[in-house]
Amino acid sequence: MSLVSKIAAFLVFSAFIPFFAFAQKTYSQVDPSPAKPRVIVTCDAELDDQNSLVRFLLHASDFRIEGLVYASSEHHWTGDGHGTLWAKVNQRSYAKSGNKPVESFRWDKDCHFIDDVVDAYCASYENLKLHDSNYPTPEYIRSKVVWGNVEFASDFSKDTPGSELIKNVLLDDDDTPVFLQAWGGCSTIARALKSIQDIYSGQKNWPELKAKVSRKAILCMSGDQDGTYPEYIAPFWPDIKSANQGMSSVSLAYNAQENCKPENVFYYSPEYIQKYYQVGPFAKVYRYWGDGVKMEVEDYFGYKNKTKEELEAMGFEVWSASWSKKEGPYKGIQEAGSFLAEGDTGCYLNLINNGLEGWIGNNGGWSGFAVVIPEEIKSKSMMEQMRWRRANTPPSPDFTQAVFNSEAVRFQWTVASSFAEANHYPQIAGPRSITAFPGESFKVKYLVSDPDKGQKVSIRWWKHATSSYKGECNMNDVNKAQTSFTVPSDAKSGDQIHLILEATDNAELPLTKYHRLIINVK
Repeated sequence: MSLVSKIAAFLVFSAFIPFFAFAQKTYSQVDPSPAKPRVIVTCDAELDDQNSLVRFLLHASDFRIEGLVYASSEHHWTGDGHGTLWAKVNQRSYAKSGNKPVESFRWDKDCHFIDDVVDAYCASYENLKLHDSNYPTPEYIRSKVVWGNVEFASDFSKDTPGSELIKNVLLDDDDTPVFLQAWGGCSTIARALKSIQDIYSGQKNWPELKAKVSRKAILCMSGDQDGTYPEYIAPFWPDIKSANQGMSSVSLAYNAQENCKPENVFYYSPEYIQKYYQVGPFAKVYRYWGDGVKMEVEDYFGYKNKTKEELEAMGFEVWSASWSKKEGPYKGIQEAGSFLAEGDTGCYLNLINNGLEGWIGNNGGWSGFAVVIPEEIKSKSMMEQMRWRRANTPPSPDFTQAVFNSEAVRFQWTVASSFAEANHYPQIAGPRSITAFPGESFKVKYLVSDPDKGQKVSIRWWKHATSSYKGECNMNDVNKAQTSFTVPSDAKSGDQIHLILEATDNAELPLTKYHRLIINVK
């Protein structure tokens, strides 16, 4: 080859080097949303269970609801109606009776709280479906209400309609996970599993069937409220996963307003709760401090502006005061009209369709994310495990405004008879997963819109703590839906980087939608 030919060939080859070395890929495909999670709720007659159920049904469009099951706990059980005595010792409220056997405990015979909340849903349905067509019909929701093992605390000696419903769902041909919500005790869930064990354990296919059930069932427990988990489920079904959430940034338990950040106190205030939550049919069943309601004999929360001493003089054990960190006139007794409790909402916050897809793998979301608990910690009590998670879980972003406004807006939907009368979530469309090399740069394009006329949407990108790559990650422009990103050069093959696109509108009650982009490092 002549010198001229060699130079020409070199120039041609060199012209392609910048293209191969520096050309950026652009990802703009619209990946489909994941299927909605399957959920069965079991809950006892506690006011915070009722409040959590209100939020759950306001978000019914986000779930495949398979069951709404009355259940017992060591705090609430109905008795069998035949005078049978039952004792559950060493429990806070029950100890007041001297641990003597009683016929029932803290469950008013006229309390049908699940049906009451479902009634509110049915009365709201015509308006709700105008704002989200995915809301299930009243007939469907009513068909899912059943009674479980409610007679006695921790008793799972017999089948009930609730345990049979859970059993049938776990045995059906749909192998997608079933998130078993245990807001009270686990006795109804335990009975379903025990029935499966009793029927099938002697059959040849038992190992395969047990493995299938263990894969499908995911326990979402609000603590251990009757002992059936450590006494039966854990030892006999060791492969069933428990979705132990990390420590959420959103305070929702009793006296939540005393544990929240100062800038979030407004969301727990009478001004916020009365203006935004006390509208429509659900307002009649959503409990707040001083609401005048009494669910059972131990319920002192409905009294208005009583001090701890005044309530104790009336015969109440004011246990909420022992949770209080606040010095002042209330000492655990909050202002009338303010937020009371949604202590079980954290069990399903990650299942809500907000775009974080927190129920998939270990993605995590509004309820934080699961952490791997060491074997030496697993043998300890639920409270000790919770303390360990609190100390070993990375901090979660502050989702308080997003969580409260999401429920408040849905209260507004129940009374808004046209789409234009209420606010709605921003919409995000684009890629959910891509693959890239360390050091590689690429562009992403997302379509962000708002269904409400005249509203503006602000954009923010941030890295989620579930990323296996723990180093710093920076978008080229964190405030644009179309931006570029360079994979850190020290990322290793197999690492995942979870980037969150957050979109918030500028309405009176701002709503936030998220979109998770997972970068799989080659």
